Parts: sequence; structure tokens; C-alpha cells
Amino acid sequence: MESLFDPHGNQKILDRIEQLTPIKLSEWGVMTVAQMMEHCQMPLKVVYGTKQIKVNWLMRFCFGRSAKKLFTGEKKFGKGLPTAKEFKVTYHPNFDEAKAGLKELVAKFSRDGRAGIMVTEHPLFGKMTYEEIDHAQWKHLDHHLRQFGV
Repeated sequence: MESLFDPHGNQKILDRIEQLTPIKLSEWGVMTVAQMMEHCQMPLKVVYGTKQIKVNWLMRFCFGRSAKKLFTGEKKFGKGLPTAKEFKVTYHPNFDEAKAGLKELVAKFSRDGRAGIMVTEHPLFGKMTYEEIDHAQWKHLDHHLRQFGV
């Protein structure tokens, strides 16, 4: 699997983000391209320690382990997965600001490496290794970039 820690893999994601335009339509789902880029920043902000989310302990106990396998395994995400309410973007962000913000957070992953990851205890998945965090972030970004055809 590709890695956001690896400069080459990181650049691949940055190149795909660069292909997005304000008029790019999604192949599935209801988000606009700007909403998607804003949404994709949120899981990165969680591991960087700049965004916190709360998960019901029952959800973590009942679904955390199976969800972790889905997010960190090799299989790509399918369409129509549920979104955490804290990650839903219901407003209309500025396209250029959302794009610049996402590119900066993605670049930080490679630039700062493991030292940039401040949170390894995921609110739903529990304790995660750096490799699991990397896989989950890559898969999430890849999923949404495929959603918009890049």
C-alpha cells in the first residue's frame, strides 16, 4: 500500500489534489469538491492533535475493532460508508482555501513524519500504530479523490 510518510507516495496524493477544480462533480455522494477537501482535513487534524472528536463508549466497544480492520486493511473503501457527525461538512467552504489547507496537511505527513503524529489513540479504533494511521489516512484520501475522479 502507498504511504503518506513516503515523499513519493505523498506527492502522488498532492498531484491528485492539484487536479481538482471547483466544477469537478462527484461520481457518488452528496458533497461538493470543496466540502470533500474540508472533510478530508478532519481525520488528519485528529492525528495531529488539532481536532478532537468524542465517540460513545458503546460504539467503540461494539464496532471499534471491526471498523479499525476496514480502515487499516488492504481493501479499498466502498461507496456509501457512514461519516462521523464531527466530519460532516454542511457549509460551503471556499474552494481555494480548502484545497490549500488539505495540501498543507498532507504535505505535513511526509515532512514531519512520525514526529508530527500527536494522537495514536483513535477515539473509535483505539490504539493505532504509525503504519495503521498511515494506511487509514491514505485509504480515506484515496477514497475521496476517486469519488471526484482523480
